[in-house]
Amino acid sequence: MNRYDFKQGLKGGAIIALSSAPFGVLFGAVAIDNGLSFLETWLMSATVYAGASQLVGIELFGQRVEPWLVVLSVFAVNFRHILYSAALAKFIRGFTTLQKALAFFLLVDPQFAEAVRRGESGKGVSFSWYFGFGVVIYASWSIATMVGAWFGKMIGDPASIGIDILLPVYFLGMVLAFRSRWGFPPVVLASAIGSVAAYHFVGSPWHVSLGAAAGIIVATLLPLKPRHEPDAAVAGVER
Repeated sequence: MNRYDFKQGLKGGAIIALSSAPFGVLFGAVAIDNGLSFLETWLMSATVYAGASQLVGIELFGQRVEPWLVVLSVFAVNFRHILYSAALAKFIRGFTTLQKALAFFLLVDPQFAEAVRRGESGKGVSFSWYFGFGVVIYASWSIATMVGAWFGKMIGDPASIGIDILLPVYFLGMVLAFRSRWGFPPVVLASAIGSVAAYHFVGSPWHVSLGAAAGIIVATLLPLKPRHEPDAAVAGVER
């Protein structure tokens, strides 16, 4: 393992870990409030490891809905990860089968965005960097979950102290980091309209995947980027 790449991954992942920690605490508190034990709460974070899906699943557990509906809802929220893995495949061809399995387990939203950005900038996505970036986020999420489960209802409403805004702000920044890429405005606009429409006419959590599908459809219909116009984000890195 390349120590330099691993340390670079740890540094990059630490920023994400800090921004996502409040939501790990929130999930732990919500899980306890919905009847899960401390151990069950930790196991869900350690094995499922998907914040939005975990919260959706917990809320459905609390409503005593059928198990198949819980599984289907979680699948709907996480469907985007199929697209993530397909887009990331070209950057991790050198990984072994075991490394790929671990990489896909750690594949959360910021992991995907940073890996693609790094791959397109020409730096390459080494397993050392990828693992360092992902493991610090995973560890932080697991610890935050345990903190939330331990204190439970003492945390109260996260909106009252503003911590509910941290992760959405980060995701907005993550999306805007790609704003100089070819076709960015129409793809984002289509995704936003598709997601809002799906939320009103189909309902949650399907609006996540349907919004993503709308953006993908528009992206496939757009003309190819002219060869003489590199992405500004990549050009900036090269300079």
